[in-house]
Amino acid sequence: MQMWIKGGRVLDPGVMDARADILVEDGRIAEIVPAQSSTTKELSADAEIIDATDLLVVPGLVDMHVHLRQPGQEYKETIETGTRAAAAGGFTAVCCMPNTSPVNDSASVTSYIIEEAKRCNSARVYPVAAISMGLFGQQLAEYGELKEAGAVAVSDDGKPVPEAQLMRRALEYARGVGIRVISHCEEMSLAGGSMNEGPMSTRLGLAGIPNAAESVMVMRDIALSQLTGTPVHIAHVSARQSVEAIRAAKAAGIAVTAETAPHYFTLTDEAVNDYDTHAKMNPPLRSESDRSAVIQALADGTIDAVATDHAPHGTLEKQLEFDLAANGIIGLETSLGLSLRLVDKGYLSLEKLIAAMSKSPARIIGKPCGLARGLLADITVIDLSARYTYHAAEGFSKSRNTPFDGRQLKGRAVYTIVGGRVVYNYV
Repeated sequence: MQMWIKGGRVLDPGVMDARADILVEDGRIAEIVPAQSSTTKELSADAEIIDATDLLVVPGLVDMHVHLRQPGQEYKETIETGTRAAAAGGFTAVCCMPNTSPVNDSASVTSYIIEEAKRCNSARVYPVAAISMGLFGQQLAEYGELKEAGAVAVSDDGKPVPEAQLMRRALEYARGVGIRVISHCEEMSLAGGSMNEGPMSTRLGLAGIPNAAESVMVMRDIALSQLTGTPVHIAHVSARQSVEAIRAAKAAGIAVTAETAPHYFTLTDEAVNDYDTHAKMNPPLRSESDRSAVIQALADGTIDAVATDHAPHGTLEKQLEFDLAANGIIGLETSLGLSLRLVDKGYLSLEKLIAAMSKSPARIIGKPCGLARGLLADITVIDLSARYTYHAAEGFSKSRNTPFDGRQLKGRAVYTIVGGRVVYNYV
């Protein structure tokens, strides 16, 4: 099978930014030539031609933090609906967190997820397995078996690892196996509220969660990374103090990486006004100072990746009193449009954003990503000028829990190509 992607602006961060044509053969990139040049290979009569004139062609986007809910909570999301939403958002691969039912703490669950993703035949799925059995924070899972089954990382996401000694052992075990540890940083003794601690929580009469609930644990895990000599990845960074700790750790040569999510650089806790449970998440939306710090951290490389923390919930979990409602929002189909606002506003370059949404997360989980001869043809084609209104009810996710319903966005994926096959085509 052949595919000829013609006339696009090909942007491979750190490698090239030029008008070029890409030839794909048998699922891999066979050739990249200047636009309007002739390929050295003969095109078959049934080659698929994609006209990318006025479009941006980039390495397939990678979301290293999603919740697909399967097995066990299929009424919220399934691997099929989640990967379809991912493809519609331009993502060729997603990493799914282990807080399923049963928890992904065994090779059998990891294998099930991979096989189900193959059956769905849409975006790739890379399972993230549990740090501890059952996410209970008491006994380490078998990382060797999990990696052999296909897990790309371990995390107790949704819960922190409360005991520093267990986290130390997790890092040591992970180093020996060669698997990345992703830390959900939350000091539970400080995290008893339901939104950010500040003037808005006081006005609404809701118990607040201080920045320190996140940053104290970030500092702990940076110290443990230094102690063990093992890389650690900090999930969903939201607080200014966390950013400062990560920046200092990187300057000191400590092997820490980090991600944030579009809602943390788009919204503040003002979005909770009127007790909107679609703006309830963990960590919570923070202050304008925190939002600005997160944007600056993306611009200077302190934060490596943009991830959605896509967390689908049913209406029963969200149509409750604010303090009882579930945390989390969906984000796969809004991530690109929201993130491109940072480029439009001049906060960071297009190249840096694309790197944060593709090559950087792929590097962290140890997967190849890029536009080069011989690589898998995982490619996203983007219309930067497309303006549209996002309607959650028209999306591919089973759930509708988002504060961005009705939001005007600019920039969307028009082709999502996985292994040389179009899995999403916006018409």
